[in-house]
Amino acid sequence: MPALGVNIDHVATVRQARRTVEPDPVWAAALAELGGADGITLHLREDRRHIQDRDVRVMRETVQVKMNLEMAATDEMTSIAIDIRPGQVSLVPEKREEVTTEGGLDVTGNRDRVKACADRLSEAGIEVSLFIDPDARQIDATRELGVSAVELHTGRYADAEDSASQDREFLTLVRAGEHAASRGLVLHMGHGLTYRNVSRIAAIPNVCELNIGHSIVARAVMVGMTQAVREMKSLVSG
Repeated sequence: MPALGVNIDHVATVRQARRTVEPDPVWAAALAELGGADGITLHLREDRRHIQDRDVRVMRETVQVKMNLEMAATDEMTSIAIDIRPGQVSLVPEKREEVTTEGGLDVTGNRDRVKACADRLSEAGIEVSLFIDPDARQIDATRELGVSAVELHTGRYADAEDSASQDREFLTLVRAGEHAASRGLVLHMGHGLTYRNVSRIAAIPNVCELNIGHSIVARAVMVGMTQAVREMKSLVSG
C-alpha cells in the first residue's frame, strides 16, 4: 500500500491570488494529516508564486508526518533546504512560464548540477528523490548519482486522451517502475493523479509513495480538506 503525500501548493495559490493571509497552507497541512496523509509535499518555487518561505519554515515546525520539499537544484534552494532540513527533498525541473511542472528532470543532461545539489543535501542527512520521466536512461543516471529514491512523472498517463493511450502510458510506468526497483531505488510516482485514475497507479508493484495535490485541493473546496484526503487515502489503499 503506497503512502499518500498530499501537496498543498494550490491552497497557497488561492491565497496569493489576493496576496492575503488566507487560506493558510499550514492549516491545510494539519487538516490533511487529520484525513490520513502520510506526508505533506510543498514546492518552494524560485518565483514564490504560491508557497512562501514562511510557509516552509512554519510547516517544518508543525507537520508531524514526513515533509517533502520540492525544489529546483539551485544554490539558493539547496541552502534553504539544508537550513530547514525537511524529511525529504524532491529535485524537480522548473520553468518560470509553466503553469505546472511539465516533465521530469533531465538528469543525463544536467548531471553535474544535480549531483552537486544531491550530494550537499545527502551530506546534511536529507533524503533525496529525483522527479523524472519514466525512462530507463534517466533512472540509470539517477542511480549513478547515488540518490536513493526516484519519483516517476505520471503526467502522460493522467493526460491520455483515450483508453488505448492511457494503457500504453500505464505500461510504460509499470516497466519503468520495475527497472527502478531492479536498480535498488525507492519508487515514488506522481503528477496529474486524480480520484478517477489513481487506483491503477496505486496497484503498481513496488510503489512506495504517491504525491497528489491539485485534485485533492479541488475536492477540498467542496467537502473540506480532511474529507478530501480521507477519500483519496481510501482509493490509494485499495
